Amino acid sequence: MVAIDGWATVTEHHVIDLAKQFEDDGVNSIIYTDIGRDGMMSGVNIDATVKLAESIKIPVIASGGLTDLNDIRALCAVEKSGVAGAITGRAIYEGSIDFAEAQKLADSLA
Repeated sequence: MVAIDGWATVTEHHVIDLAKQFEDDGVNSIIYTDIGRDGMMSGVNIDATVKLAESIKIPVIASGGLTDLNDIRALCAVEKSGVAGAITGRAIYEGSIDFAEAQKLADSLA
């Protein structure tokens, strides 16, 4: 379900339904953040991200939980499903991922 207001309010909207609505309104990509993993460095929710990406025609950017290069490899492995990128924050701050190294790896696997 979609959460709003700084993730404090969970709505009645299912993420796929809302993404399809935005897709129909002309949005050209969707950022999907698994709020249960965001900032936790517990790994990206690949299954849910792929499920969303395969349900819509526009690219999906994964967010929430990215920890290390294994997450980059896992995301690159599902790129054909429509996953076009990723957002990371804490992993860079904590030093568990080097941005330049991650970008180089992603480029080599693309």
